[in-house]
Amino acid sequence: MKDVMDIAIKIACSFRARSLQRRLFRAQLEEAGADHTDLLLHTDVRWLSRGKFLERFLELLPEIKEFLKHTTTHAAAAYTQLEDGQWLANLAFLTDVTNKINDLNLELQRKGKHITNMISSVNTFKTKLRLLLRRLQQCDVRNFPHLEAELRREGKDSVELARYEQQIQNILLEFERRFTDFASFEPVAQFLCFPFGENVDVDCIAPKVATLFSLDSSAVENEILTLQNDIEIKCRATPGITGEFWNLLLEEKYPNLRQCALNMTSLFGSTYLCESAFSHMKIIKSKYRTTLTDDHLAACLRLALNSYCPDYEKLAASSQCQKSH
Repeated sequence: MKDVMDIAIKIACSFRARSLQRRLFRAQLEEAGADHTDLLLHTDVRWLSRGKFLERFLELLPEIKEFLKHTTTHAAAAYTQLEDGQWLANLAFLTDVTNKINDLNLELQRKGKHITNMISSVNTFKTKLRLLLRRLQQCDVRNFPHLEAELRREGKDSVELARYEQQIQNILLEFERRFTDFASFEPVAQFLCFPFGENVDVDCIAPKVATLFSLDSSAVENEILTLQNDIEIKCRATPGITGEFWNLLLEEKYPNLRQCALNMTSLFGSTYLCESAFSHMKIIKSKYRTTLTDDHLAACLRLALNSYCPDYEKLAASSQCQKSH
């Protein structure tokens, strides 16, 4: 699929790099009443922008062909792939796959995400990949809307899907390799989400919790058994790793389980928070604020990253009005 991406980037860069070409292409899009007025740029650094870039390229493909045909004959002859049905099918397939990966990326980037949410999202995506693989083996492309539309436009009922099956299989294997660590976290996360489940095996879960967080296995086992038979705590339990529930456990009675819950909720599932902090810092610490001190920068970053909203009405009501004399 690298040839598909390379040609699409080359065409987009040829339009965007030359100001005259770009103005002419935008004018053509406006005259044709297209939904978009320009192509998007793509860089390898932001590889997750491939989905948006390819989708825009595919939507403007008729206009791109028309523009290349009327500019120079050499330009149209250089990109014969735009008339190749197999290449267009590959482009549509790549657009569908990258869009699905983009959706997963956006889901993982939201604020307030715990490691349990990350595990659920990744496992869901791997399950969807297995479904896509089965559908392709059955020559069913209903889960690939752009590919299905391209095959319908070409008037093809079926196409050789073995190459696409291999691509999905490679993505699935890559996800299995990259998220191997999740396999050790998942049983502990399931237990912490609801420790009173019928399928909780104390002999199995206690060593995993102890190994993961370097705790005493026998002490963890005793605390789990005590917790599961604590009627008062069980009545107030709610599914999910929430601080409200685990704060109900007394520090003297459940020190290891409280520490385990604290460690699990404090794990960083992704680098989103770090990347968000750097983005805010780049905006705050600009060339126009050269006198900004470290203390002021820390305060600005705290305001930008924190979701806390002050009660302005209460603050205003508590302030004493200064009457004029």
